[in-house]
Amino acid sequence: MAASLPMLNPPRHTRERRSLGSLFPHKSLATLRPFIERAADRLLDEFTEQLQHGPADFNTLVSEELPVIAIGEWMGLPAADYELLRTLTHDQVFAQELFPSPSQLALSDGATRQLRHYFAELIRERRAKPGIDPVSGWLSTWDELESDRHRADKAVHGLALFMILAALETTAHVLSSAVRLLLEHPDQMEYLRDHPQLIPAAVEEALRYDAPIHMISRIAPADTDLAGTLVPAGQMVQLMVGAAHHSPDQYPEPHRFDIRRRASHLAFGAGIHYCAGNALARLEAAALLTSLLRRPLRLRFSTPPRWAPRVAFRRITSLQLALV
Repeated sequence: MAASLPMLNPPRHTRERRSLGSLFPHKSLATLRPFIERAADRLLDEFTEQLQHGPADFNTLVSEELPVIAIGEWMGLPAADYELLRTLTHDQVFAQELFPSPSQLALSDGATRQLRHYFAELIRERRAKPGIDPVSGWLSTWDELESDRHRADKAVHGLALFMILAALETTAHVLSSAVRLLLEHPDQMEYLRDHPQLIPAAVEEALRYDAPIHMISRIAPADTDLAGTLVPAGQMVQLMVGAAHHSPDQYPEPHRFDIRRRASHLAFGAGIHYCAGNALARLEAAALLTSLLRRPLRLRFSTPPRWAPRVAFRRITSLQLALV
C-alpha cells in the first residue's frame, strides 16, 4: 500500500496522478449518470420487493451493490466478477487499518494476491484487445511515459487496483450512512422529500457527519510545529478526520445532523491527495437518495445498524430495514 497513489509524494505522485487524467469530467459523468440512475432504481425495486416479505438489509442489497456496478461499468469489468471484487476489497482493507491483528493481515495478504492476479490478467487482456475503457487509456498513456513495457504495465496495474480499493468500501459506507442518518432524523427526511433540490447538500452533511475514512496517515518530511506540538522529521501522524468533523471550533453544533448545513469537510481529503473519484461517489449518493425519496416507502429500523470494529475505514455491515 505504501506504493499506492494516496501514499506517494511528488515528483512520483505528480507523474502518476497526471497519468490518470481527469477521471470524471462533466462529459464522463453525463454519460454515466443515466446508467447509475437506472441501477439505483433497479436495486431499490429489488429491495422493495424483499420488504414485502419482511425486513431486508439495505446495506447488502443496495449500498454494496451500486458502487461495484458503477465502477465496473466505467472500467469495463465483467459483471460476473463483481461479487469477487467486492469480497476481496472487504478483506484487503485490513492492511490499511490501525493495529490490524495477524489474522486480519493474513486475510488482507491473501486478498491482495488475488487482486494483483486479477488485474495482471486484465492488463494482459487489454494489451491484446484495447478498448475505450480507462485501463486501455492508461496503458496508452504509460507507453508514452515509459519505454519499458514491464514498468508501464506495473504502473497501470497499481492504478487499476487503487481505483477498485478506493471506490467500493468508501462509497458503500456513504450510501448506507446517508440513509441511516435520514432515518434517525425523520423530520429532515420528510423535509428532503419535499425539497429534493437539497439532496446534494444532504450528501455533503452525511459525508461530514460520518465520513467513510476517519483516519488519514501522514509522515512529516521535516521537523514541523503542529498546533504547538513538535512532529520530528520522519514521524507518522494520524489525522483523525472523524473527530475533526465534530469540532465545535469548526462547526456550530457539530453533533447535530443538519441537511441545510453548508460547510466544508475533509471526507475526500485535501490538496494533492484529494479523492480523484469524489464526483462519482457524490453522483451515486445523489442518484440513490433521489430514487429512494420519490417512492412512497416509509421505512424503519428493524434492528440497530451494525458496524465493523474498525478505526480508519468505517463500514456498516448490516442495515436491516422494514416497512412502517
